[in-house]
Amino acid sequence: MKQKYLIFKNPEKNELIIREFAELDKERFSLLCEEAYDDEMIEAAIKEGVNTLISKLRTQNMYPIGHYVKKIAESVTTMYVSGDKQSVELFFNDNDLLIKNQEPDKDFDAPADESSDLDELLDEDVDDDYANKNGLEKFQSPVKIADGDSTEIDEKG
Repeated sequence: MKQKYLIFKNPEKNELIIREFAELDKERFSLLCEEAYDDEMIEAAIKEGVNTLISKLRTQNMYPIGHYVKKIAESVTTMYVSGDKQSVELFFNDNDLLIKNQEPDKDFDAPADESSDLDELLDEDVDDDYANKNGLEKFQSPVKIADGDSTEIDEKG
């Protein structure tokens, strides 16, 4: 899913506004949520650090994932520190995020030479411990057949 965040200041009301859009139809973004934040609260959160700012930006209605909210927080901080940007648009595509974050499994060791591994599997040497054991000797069937009953199916013609 593609998402867009529009971040801008409203100087008349001394607030920061973040609008969240999503591509619900092909090439058309729909407004999902709009949140307004008090300028003083945002400035205080910036001074306390990025984690505080992130916790203030996330609300019950708008809760972007970690990667997105970090970029939003960076943009908000830049807007307030530099003072020259009035609005910012951020675009995100979930597909790009999934492809970039796929890393090879570090615990998985691919075999260097598969042919030698296959030959070892086909080796007919069996350990003596397993060769002399017969697991079926002690097996008891859960179904009891009476001595007089036939185990063959009678054919009727």
